Amino acid sequence: MERDKNFILGVFDDEDVLLDAVTRIRKSGVKIHEVYSPFPVHGLDEVLGYKRSRLPIAAFLFGLLGTTLALTMQFYMMKIDWPMIIGGKDHAAFPAFIPVTFELTVLLAAFGMVGVFMVSSNLKPWGQARIFDNRITDDKHVMAIDLATNAGLGEERLAEVLKDSGATEVNKKSFE
Repeated sequence: MERDKNFILGVFDDEDVLLDAVTRIRKSGVKIHEVYSPFPVHGLDEVLGYKRSRLPIAAFLFGLLGTTLALTMQFYMMKIDWPMIIGGKDHAAFPAFIPVTFELTVLLAAFGMVGVFMVSSNLKPWGQARIFDNRITDDKHVMAIDLATNAGLGEERLAEVLKDSGATEVNKKSFE
């Protein structure tokens, strides 16, 4: 049995029951692959043990790169490559650089964040999405437990743990 191929799914109707179930299941030693929800559930990240995202750090670094590139480009063009004296003013006037610097900073920060998010989330244009249950986009919360990761517990035991935690139904899902 390969890792990340066979899953036990617990389907939940209520987000409060889901939060309690995640806490109980993690305390019992079961490793949860992922929880899917049609809307954000407050506190789910903390209960699942996720760390804070480092995406803001990437945004800052890409914004800093955009600022540096914009100022370098404008200074090079106006001072070194093709110096111009416009209206008797200095040809490297910093206030004139601000709009372009702002725009390039925002552009590179946005593109950088999208790129980092897509790489870290393994979202590639040629990838095949795993849909565990079509109802996760409508009204159900689904907890996926990888059978290979929790092989010591057995499929029946995992289904029993999910039912005891408040799952309205338990299904098995396999991916090719």
